[in-house]
Amino acid sequence: MDDPNKSKMDYDDLNKLLEEMDGVLKRNPLGRLGSVYDDIYTRNRTPAVEDSGQSGRDQEPPVQYSTGEGMPRDEEIEDTAPQKSLDELMAELNGLVGLQKVKDDVKSLTNMVKIMKMRKERGLPEVDMSLHLVFTGNPGTGKTTVARLLAGIYREIGVLSKGHLVEVDRSQLVAKYVGQTAPQVMEVVKEALGGVLFIDEAYSLVSRRSENDFGYEAVDTLIKAMEDHRDDLIVIVAGYPDKMEEFLDSNPGLESRFNKYINFDDYSPEELMAIFDRMCEKNGYKTTDEARKKVSCMLKTLYESRSDSFANARTVRNLFEKLLTIHADRIAGRENVTDEELVTIMPEDVDKIDLDEMMR
Repeated sequence: MDDPNKSKMDYDDLNKLLEEMDGVLKRNPLGRLGSVYDDIYTRNRTPAVEDSGQSGRDQEPPVQYSTGEGMPRDEEIEDTAPQKSLDELMAELNGLVGLQKVKDDVKSLTNMVKIMKMRKERGLPEVDMSLHLVFTGNPGTGKTTVARLLAGIYREIGVLSKGHLVEVDRSQLVAKYVGQTAPQVMEVVKEALGGVLFIDEAYSLVSRRSENDFGYEAVDTLIKAMEDHRDDLIVIVAGYPDKMEEFLDSNPGLESRFNKYINFDDYSPEELMAIFDRMCEKNGYKTTDEARKKVSCMLKTLYESRSDSFANARTVRNLFEKLLTIHADRIAGRENVTDEELVTIMPEDVDKIDLDEMMR
């Protein structure tokens, strides 16, 4: 049989323990019980029970959630990239293989901007002109390279503050879920401020018309950002000529902001060969006369039979790298390899290229 005095003692001890716990909780509301979890929660955590006894200045600030509007105002990161002069940039542009029409267009555009800036400084009427550009052309025609040079040129003539290039495509602009696309676009815009935002295959933003696609939201957000930051942001959209027309027709705001086009033609067989020669020179390789003739014939065939998959300078790069692999396989097993053998591509190396594979 249980001892009633013992049961009473147990209840008294339990009540006493509960009273002590109540006292502890009153002094230390939940969320302020010590430093055990301080390394898990952030500084701006919200306590589960508000301590009304704390003064306003001693309370932790409430957690704030982003609405997705505007951009975070982080400290600006200093641009430490080496900067080239206007003469150096123009010399680099003029030194590119081919692209004569592109070079002329960039030079005319640069001259126009310089004159408009000079007129503004002298108090003459300003002409409202958009500097955003449309680059049309097939892959591998130098669009990204020219965009990067143009960003530096605009910096040197005082149009942009930094002159860097931020290159993105659909995947960096369009999110998968509701409410994420606008902040994602604005984050990219923030990174590009002071320079050029280059959007490759821009038509892909509006190519899907499904209910769950947010490409059109990305375009709307981009248009607003271009207006809000028109004094220190230039956007260049690039892609195939016919598809870029469809892209610009998809939104009236695009047509009004992109009214300057620069078209990049395919490289000629002679220009493709010049690109190959430069790749060899830059990487410390050379070809025999016979091997070079074979490469020239191969590039001419690739050019004349080109399809949508033909990638101009990228195709030349693929050919060059295949030759390096074939060359390495040929000499790697030899006992004594001379310096001449290490740098020379032979006719038999070119003969092993699968032209049908290159055309696919």
